[in-house]
Amino acid sequence: MEKIIQITAGRGPAECTWVVAQVLKKILEEAQDKNIETVLLQREVGEENGTVETATISLKGKDAVVFANSWIGTVQWIGQSQFRKMHKRKNWFIGIFEIEAQKNASISLNDIQYQAMRSSGAGGQHVNKVSSAIRATHIPTGIAVVSMDSRSQHQNKKLATERLLKKLEEENLRQLKNHVGSQWENQLNIQRGNPVRVFTGSDFKKNKVQQSYKGVRQKLKNDLRNERN
Repeated sequence: MEKIIQITAGRGPAECTWVVAQVLKKILEEAQDKNIETVLLQREVGEENGTVETATISLKGKDAVVFANSWIGTVQWIGQSQFRKMHKRKNWFIGIFEIEAQKNASISLNDIQYQAMRSSGAGGQHVNKVSSAIRATHIPTGIAVVSMDSRSQHQNKKLATERLLKKLEEENLRQLKNHVGSQWENQLNIQRGNPVRVFTGSDFKKNKVQQSYKGVRQKLKNDLRNERN
């Protein structure tokens, strides 16, 4: 299973970009502990050293979905600004959102066309007389590679296939990065309140998130009191 998440400071100040950088480290560390494969698809650094405006991560593995869902939402950091020492604000918020992965068509070997061609360069008469080089072309995309490493046409075909598959994977990743880059609306949708995780202090220690219904009960009491009056 795969999940793609975006960590963003939105339009928050430098303090929020520092929080993004810390959360990125936490997610990568936790994912490694849980044997979840991570790929950093995109990262935009902030104006201050050690800060990140936004980062997008691909998570793959047995527990990737559960792990990602445990982070999606608002993350709160409670602490003193490192950039504005006299600033009174102590609560900073960033957002973590799911990015819908693009559905890439599966690569079929039947879509690959092979063409024998003469090798070029050093190699003596054998190179000039035998068409041992192979061009492999992925018909749906037109992406092509050439292998002329070996005098064996069979070996060159194998190498060309491996290179073409790798190149197609790289193209899929490039398209995914472009897709992620178009998701900037997430920058504007950070919701404060009800954080999924809370961290405190410059050491970024995790606090337990306690759901309190005291405020809700008090509001209901006030509403009832107002209705009676």
